[in-house]
Order: sequence, then structure tokens, then C-alpha cells
Amino acid sequence: MAKLKNFLKYWLPVGAWMTVIFSASSDSRSYQHSSAIFEPLLHRLFPMMSAEHIELIHHLFRKAGHLTEYALLALLLWRAIRQPQKNEPRPWRWDEAGLSLAIVFLYAASDEFHQVFVPTRTALVSDVCIDTCGGAVGLALLWIIGKILKHW
Repeated sequence: MAKLKNFLKYWLPVGAWMTVIFSASSDSRSYQHSSAIFEPLLHRLFPMMSAEHIELIHHLFRKAGHLTEYALLALLLWRAIRQPQKNEPRPWRWDEAGLSLAIVFLYAASDEFHQVFVPTRTALVSDVCIDTCGGAVGLALLWIIGKILKHW
């Protein structure tokens, strides 16, 4: 029973977040659909801004979403792999962070491969790079915050 509880506590959030990422790769989350909402909103908020600038902001917003969703996935994976316990201060282990990042890379690649089969989506190697960088940024921030808190 304890193993099931541990599994649910640490790995269920990973699976749930992977499901969210996978569902975001569906047609309803495609560039065309988000631009139909995001770009008119920017036009209303900034009526003097050129269409090219609005498209660029939309593009950067979408890429920032990739970065953020995979940073969170890396943190959830690190937590599941490490399974931290209360009052058990273990040192940072790079192999745990590396395994988390490797899984992020593999999942990002599989997500882009999935998009090959979605008519309105485009699979991009650059998105795999952005997603993996997002995972690295999330883990780096975790490491930095840990260092700062350790010295307080």
C-alpha cells in the first residue's frame, strides 16, 4: 500500500502533466486557433501596433509556453525521481537532474512526432530544443534556489 501511495504522490502528477502537454498538441490548440484569439486581443489592446509585431509577439508567447510547460515537467520529473522526504536534506545530485532532463527531451521529441499526424500542426526540431531548454531552465532555477536557501 505504501508503494502505491508513493507512486500516486510522485508519479501521478508527472503523468497528469504529460497528458496536459499531449492534449495541447491536438488540433484545438494549433497556431491558427490561438491566433484567432490572441492576435485580435493584441490589436484591441495596442491598435497602433503593426500586424508583423503582433504576429511576432504571438509567436514568442507560444514559444514561452513551450518553455514553461517543459520547465514544469522537468521539476515534476525531478521530484518523482528524487522523492524528497521531510527533514532529510540530501545534497543535489546531477544524475537525478540529468535523468529528468533526458526524459524531458524524449517526451518533447515524442510530442513533436505526434504532431506529424495532426493536420494543422507542424513538427519542429526547434520546438524539441526549446522544450529541452525549458527543462534545463527549470532545473537550473531549482538548483540556484536550493543554493540560495542553503546559505540563509
